[in-house]
Formats: sequence, C-alpha cells, structure tokens
Amino acid sequence: MRLIIKHQEKYSRGQLLLRALFGWLYIYIPHFFVLMFVGLWALILRFIAFWVVLFTGRYPQSMFEFQVGLMKWSNRLMARMYNISDGYPAFGVNGTDEYTDLIVPYPEKISRGLVLLRLFFGAFYVILPHGFILYFRALFVGILTFLAWWSVLFTGKYPANWHNWAVGQIRWNNRVSLYINYMTDEYPPFTGDELPNEAELKSEIIETA
Repeated sequence: MRLIIKHQEKYSRGQLLLRALFGWLYIYIPHFFVLMFVGLWALILRFIAFWVVLFTGRYPQSMFEFQVGLMKWSNRLMARMYNISDGYPAFGVNGTDEYTDLIVPYPEKISRGLVLLRLFFGAFYVILPHGFILYFRALFVGILTFLAWWSVLFTGKYPANWHNWAVGQIRWNNRVSLYINYMTDEYPPFTGDELPNEAELKSEIIETA
C-alpha cells in the first residue's frame, strides 16, 4: 500500500478560513451523509467478500476496487479536515484528487487461516494494540493541526514535519483497515512512516518538497 498526500509549497489562507468557518456546512455534512449510505453498502460487500475468500482464497476484484475507492474518498476528506490539502474533495469511489492518492495492489491470494484468525481474534491482536497507540497519536496530531492552522494563516506554509505526522496518522489507519478487512495478509507495522517497499509503488501524482 502507498498513501501520498502532497505537501504543497503554498497553502491558501482563504480556503483555510473558509474550511474553519463553513467547512462543516459545505464539506463535512454532505460528504458524511453520503458516506453513511455508501459505508453500509461497503459493510455488505465486506460480509460477502469474507465468505468468498474463505471458500476460494481470493478477494473479488470488483469488491476490492470498490473498497479501495471508498478509502481514497475518506482520505480526501481527512486531508481537508487536517488542512493538509487545499481544494474541494471529490465525491464518489471513482473520484480523483490532484493532491492525494492511494495505491493498493490487488492480492492474488488471501490466506483463509488468517481470515479466520482476524474474525475471531482481530480485536485482540490488531484493533486493541493499534487503536491504543493511534488514539494517543491522534491527540498529538490534533495539537499539530491546531498549530499548523496558525502557521498557514500567517505564512501560507504547512511545516513539513507536521504534515508528515498528519499523513502518517492517515497512513497507519489505512494499513489497519486493509488488514482487518481481509484485503491484505500483511500485518500493519507500528509506524506511520512510508516503508521502502511502498515507495516503489508508482503514483500519478508528482510529489514536490
């Protein structure tokens, strides 16, 4: 998996203020309303995919691509909530974004044994340890996001290290989601940093410092 959220050289102060004052009205309410229903459909597909994987060892590719598209949509929205991307997040699982991208290679096989292990014990060996760390990490990222808001307001720049922390939070959540939803057999590492094998995956976004 590779998550890319481009660090912009300059951020719009006007968009920053607009999101702060009215983002709940024109971004979060409409997106979360639609995502609520799309998310229900995603849960149904996840249930179906579980049985398909259990009996065939393969995750249906169309369902896989839908779930990845939903994750991309959520990432676009989170990038605006953290103020690490300008622009309006596109609606839909097929939406695209000039600042964000997510690449998840389709797995040819999924371990049936690991699927059962996740079903019965995933809460203990995945959700609890990762959720515990992510909770406190989220608090720290929230502080950085608050400080970065003022930095963008007065300088138009988002400090690169703070940007990396916010991106790392989203990346870590994505890895856990992929694993717990049977979309990969790779156990999520306890880090938000990009791994060397992830950097090799190609993206349509041209990254700049």
